[in-house]
Amino acid sequence: MRVISGSAKGRPLKAVPGMGTRPTTDKVKEAIFSMIGPYFHGGIVLDLYAGTGGLGIEALSRGMDKAVFVDADKKSIEVVHANLQAARLEEKAEVYRNDALRALKALGKREARFHLVFLDPPYKVTAIVQLIQTMLEQEMLESAATIVVEHDSANVFDDQIGDAVRIKHTEYGETAVSIYRRTRN
Repeated sequence: MRVISGSAKGRPLKAVPGMGTRPTTDKVKEAIFSMIGPYFHGGIVLDLYAGTGGLGIEALSRGMDKAVFVDADKKSIEVVHANLQAARLEEKAEVYRNDALRALKALGKREARFHLVFLDPPYKVTAIVQLIQTMLEQEMLESAATIVVEHDSANVFDDQIGDAVRIKHTEYGETAVSIYRRTRN
């Protein structure tokens, strides 16, 4: 795994030891950024279920101003810190060890607002709709915010969740990517 493009291009990223995470492959990561970017002019990104932090780090490398990384696993948090250091992006990041829903509630209380969100949970997690609804209810998404959901291709989500409309759905074998964009101002 590596950073594909931007200021940290080519820097290697560590994987989380063990079988508990499923890092996004470079092929899928490149496809995601081709669909949503590929480059950014600022903004704040949330990498929920961060794992290695690869998606959020890629977004920082491609021009996002700041990233918030959340994962419940201690080893994942250690790897996110190591990968941020390797990419020389630590000063642009906040990293939290927390359950996804609890983290959203805490971030909502801080009135955090995001331009880009990555939801890449373990495939057994099916609370994607609840997580998106929570972000919408807590006004955590900027107008026209983009939500990228990486999920098992067997899971099918609605074309619209609240005021987030699916604008793209692509499958890569067992992996699917659904991209939603907030439509309300």
